[in-house]
Amino acid sequence: MTQTKVPRIFDRRQAAAKWSRAHDRQRLHGGATYLADTMAADILERLDFMRFEADRVLVVGDAAGKLTKPLVDRGASGNIGRLGQFDEEKPGTPASFDLVVHLLGLGMVNDLPGALIHARNVLADGGLFFAAFPGAGSMPVLRQLALEADGERPAARMHPLVDNRAGTALLERAGFARQVVDSYPIRVRYPSLERMIGDLRDHGLTSSLTSAAPPLTRAGWSKAEALFDSLREEDGKVVETFEVLTLTGWR
Repeated sequence: MTQTKVPRIFDRRQAAAKWSRAHDRQRLHGGATYLADTMAADILERLDFMRFEADRVLVVGDAAGKLTKPLVDRGASGNIGRLGQFDEEKPGTPASFDLVVHLLGLGMVNDLPGALIHARNVLADGGLFFAAFPGAGSMPVLRQLALEADGERPAARMHPLVDNRAGTALLERAGFARQVVDSYPIRVRYPSLERMIGDLRDHGLTSSLTSAAPPLTRAGWSKAEALFDSLREEDGKVVETFEVLTLTGWR
């Protein structure tokens, strides 16, 4: 029986480096964490609504502790996975957690089906899994700016994004007993293109594609800035949208 070869969309070494830089920007320079913070607050609200209590918790990608700390304060034993260092193929021993949460990064792994299977395997019976990350429909302005900058020769600068239907199919394939997939927008107002790119770097949302795109030329950057300026609203800012996809599955 032949095994299906997993495509290498992302370079794992580059991904680890960008997550490490993002962590340093947040820890040492007060970098932006609002996307992960919003996702963490949303997951906490869902847990409260479901009245789900967990004794053993694994949270990946919660750099600021906005989800982990409240769970520990409630008496849970918290285990933290840092993006870039956490191994999605070896999240822990079987049935070792009641709750597993991935924030921000699970949409940027080569073997997402495999990562979901491994996440399910470390859940105890009745355990709960969450993943939240930018899904299909995210960053339409940035995509438009990239196309403008590249002109007649557009480069692959952004990776494919998972939509709701694909998310449901992935959870089913991983063997979760029940699946819920939904999405919600986070809209951010940026005063400049530099600020937008800086915030993306803070969050680790820059590219780590195996096939690297050519560097943006100075002329290309000028085109992108001109288009950005044309999109400004009355307050002088440009609105970008992150469509957060949330996967929920039960063991």
